[in-house]
Amino acid sequence: MHKSAAAIWRTVHSERRQLSADLSELRDEQWCVSSLCPGWDIHDVLAHLVDTALTGRVSFVRELLIARMDFDLANVNGIAREQRQNPQDTLGALQAATDLRRTPPANLATRLVEAIVHGEDIRRPLGIAGCYPEPAVAQALAYQLRTPVSFGGGRERVAGLRLIDSKTGVSWGQGDEVEADSIDLLLAVSGRVVSQEKFKGAGASRLFEAAASTSTHEPGHP
Repeated sequence: MHKSAAAIWRTVHSERRQLSADLSELRDEQWCVSSLCPGWDIHDVLAHLVDTALTGRVSFVRELLIARMDFDLANVNGIAREQRQNPQDTLGALQAATDLRRTPPANLATRLVEAIVHGEDIRRPLGIAGCYPEPAVAQALAYQLRTPVSFGGGRERVAGLRLIDSKTGVSWGQGDEVEADSIDLLLAVSGRVVSQEKFKGAGASRLFEAAASTSTHEPGHP
């Protein structure tokens, strides 16, 4: 179901607050744990979330030009800019930016992708259980399914597959079936490695292998 702009921002703000709460008691060594993003630790992903919360249309274009149209370099520059020496200070920066409504020139569904996928990038390696609104996960997944990998989506990863949410029975696409919780489908489509045992169906191994072979840092960028 399509969510209005106001509903999307309510979800994004709620997810920022919940993530801040989840990370408030982290031990020093936990900030260095590898996230689901290849090459990024927990502190790196947090700094990236601060950067994206502060990035509007004009600043996005400016920073991309500085990075010579290299999305990965722009992300690295953003992390360097927003990452404090003390991770708790970086967390404080996210808390200060919680209620902002800034966004790059992209579909607003990318804000849901950012909040949910990066939330799991952080939580899963730390053993923290995440709980996300099903409509928000479904909208984020639908966006990723129609967006090319080169733009942070996962369209090519699901070619010839029919994804089925095991909780609701909602499906996307046509082809060999892959059944799993919608959050696990969203992560795999976004290029995150999820335990293969979470997926069932004739296309399960194909989705797992596609996610593992084309993993990416940044979901949903324009």
